[in-house]
Formats: sequence, structure tokens, C-alpha cells
Amino acid sequence: MTTLHGAPADLVWHKSSYSDGEGAECAETAADAAAVHVRDSKDPGRPHLTFPRGQWTAFLTATSRL
Repeated sequence: MTTLHGAPADLVWHKSSYSDGEGAECAETAADAAAVHVRDSKDPGRPHLTFPRGQWTAFLTATSRL
């Protein structure tokens, strides 16, 4: 199940390698033992999405085929 909530303080966020670093709109991800978290880089203080690792892996697998 995907949930929407505030970020745990100990997450280390990473911007997409496709971000140009000049204020571009992109997503950031952070992973912990159980899940992958995704947030909007423009507004990191807002709630973010949390995906169980299995769901995130399935998403990446499906999108890599496009």
C-alpha cells in the first residue's frame, strides 16, 4: 500500500540524475529498510509518497520497458 505522510528525519534524499540542478522540477527519493520514499524537490517539507520496496521495484521494472 502506498501512503502519504511527513518525512522521517533520518532519511537521506537523492535527486534524479536527470535533474539539471538549476531549480528544475524533479523528484527526490530516499530508501530505508522497508520502503522507498518519493517527494517533490520544489517543496520538500510537504508530505511525500511511501512505497513498499516490492511495489517500487515493480514500478521501475515496468517503466524500464517503455
